Amino acid sequence: MADARKRLDANRAGNFYVDSTCINCDACRQLAPSSFEEVGEYSAVTHQPATELETRQAYRALLACPTGSIGAEHTNHTLLSAANADFPLPIEGNVYYCGFNSEKSFGANSFFVQHPDGNWLIDSPRYLKPLVDAFDRMGGLAHIFLTHEDDVAEAARYASRFGAERIIHRADVHAMPDAEAIVEGTDARVYREEFRIIPVPGHTAGSMCLLYRDRFLFTGDHLWWDPEVRALNSPRQLVWNASALFESIRTLAQYSFDWVLAGHGGRVQLPRLDMQAALHALIEGRRQGRA
Repeated sequence: MADARKRLDANRAGNFYVDSTCINCDACRQLAPSSFEEVGEYSAVTHQPATELETRQAYRALLACPTGSIGAEHTNHTLLSAANADFPLPIEGNVYYCGFNSEKSFGANSFFVQHPDGNWLIDSPRYLKPLVDAFDRMGGLAHIFLTHEDDVAEAARYASRFGAERIIHRADVHAMPDAEAIVEGTDARVYREEFRIIPVPGHTAGSMCLLYRDRFLFTGDHLWWDPEVRALNSPRQLVWNASALFESIRTLAQYSFDWVLAGHGGRVQLPRLDMQAALHALIEGRRQGRA
């Protein structure tokens, strides 16, 4: 729970605030971009919500914050309850953002795909009753895809609760040693109908992307959208192997998709030709040392 005594000076005066326990994970800026911005090493409320929608979005950010660093001096319990019921938050069709980001994965996003042959969880949110109940209503979980070792969070608890198989790469299996499905090597492969697993070593040795319906690319920490410069980006720090990372980015250029759904960083939908152009711009920038 946020502490008003630790309220950051960067917050605009008003009801919502961020305190100094913030780890600057970006979740609040994705959920309520009209209210939260990055200020120095933290997120802060730079615009107090002025409409019901903005207020509801701010409550979503409060709930999703992995460290409980967002507070409200006066709580509108009706809007707070509505925001709580919004998760999993629809993205498009049967693809959802889970919310309730976990501090164990440094606030990484996780996603849910409702599928007639069994639902998928991509990386893990906190294990909380509202999400468990929501997953129950939506048909449970059959598969838990773990993009890499950093974002497993509460995957074991979800797997136990729903009898779901956990999928992880052999190179990162130490993070989930009892996983039911182990991916070997670097070759992409179709896994169940409409899903393709694409190993992308670089950030970690066992990083993987999941491509759904040749439209939705779940990227973990491998690739994300930077809204400030309106470009795709990938890690330059905390990288297991920079050369492997570059080759993995090039590998993704073989595939067609129009959504990038990242664990950290922004998510984006672009027309396919624009997405390919953005990916090739990143590749060329890395080749020339600019990106």
